[in-house]
Amino acid sequence: MSKTVMMRAIGSADVLQIEDLEIPAPKAREVQISVHAIGLNRAEIMYRTGNYVIEPTFPSVLGYEAAGVVTGIGEGVSEFSIGDAVSVIPSFGFDEYGTYGELINLPVHAIVKHPKNLTFQQAAASWMMFVTAYGALVHFGNLQKDQYVVIGAASSSVGVAAIQIANMIGATPIALTRTSAKKQQLIDLGAKYVIATEEQDLVDELNHITNHQGVNMVFDPVGGPAVGKIMQAMAKQGTFFQYGALDTRDIQMSVMDVLGKHLTLRGYELFEITTDSNALEQAKQFVYRGLESGQLSPLIDQAFNFEDIQKAHKYMETNAQIGKIVVNVK
Repeated sequence: MSKTVMMRAIGSADVLQIEDLEIPAPKAREVQISVHAIGLNRAEIMYRTGNYVIEPTFPSVLGYEAAGVVTGIGEGVSEFSIGDAVSVIPSFGFDEYGTYGELINLPVHAIVKHPKNLTFQQAAASWMMFVTAYGALVHFGNLQKDQYVVIGAASSSVGVAAIQIANMIGATPIALTRTSAKKQQLIDLGAKYVIATEEQDLVDELNHITNHQGVNMVFDPVGGPAVGKIMQAMAKQGTFFQYGALDTRDIQMSVMDVLGKHLTLRGYELFEITTDSNALEQAKQFVYRGLESGQLSPLIDQAFNFEDIQKAHKYMETNAQIGKIVVNVK
């Protein structure tokens, strides 16, 4: 039997219940993993509350990220062996698989060996954040050295990942945060500039930082009215990647900014990378090199015990974290 977090209704974190389940042997092209640590993601809160791109089905499992040891392999799996230390890359739906459990089965394409310099906690905290940021900044955006990139919700795990990737490339990361409370921490994490959007004039600050040359790229999970403001300070042929909707209000922008500067506003999802085998392989190689060299390093905000999964979700909903929240299973 395996202790597994199950969800049988949408609602608050209290709907998450730990149950004992019999986990079957892995099917063809599946890998079974004894989980050591789980990485939490905001998508799991959105799914739990009925606000995600996938409609919940009950009973439902949850979880996109984890790290552990291979304990079983299904037919046709040659990439891994029993005893391998591995991580999980989100490339499946909650209607198919989940990672919130002591023992889990996952499709082989979602599994990756992580560098030996990582702990299981670090490995569980790495792949969602770095692959998400890589997809926009590198794969689609082709961010270049000395270009300016604005990073919204910069204290989130994906925001921290984007800061590190920008620095790895040699670009200039500009971090956005609501207040100045996290300013020094973001600078310590590698942000070249930090703008407190509730305390400073966003357009004036961006124009000052770029000497009125404009921002080349924006990587933002917030949306709302701020999109139009940022576009006022973008460079010609700049690209705005919208990868979330923390502010669910409609985006408003000046058509003259879009036309006059040939701007691109592009919706972006991690699954654009993880469902494309070639793109996923390139992402794995990029992130692995960064993790192995130390140029990329996951920031863990706080770790909870498995039996405190409800507390971990409630903590994520406070938005107090800087970096990743993990849950220890072993």
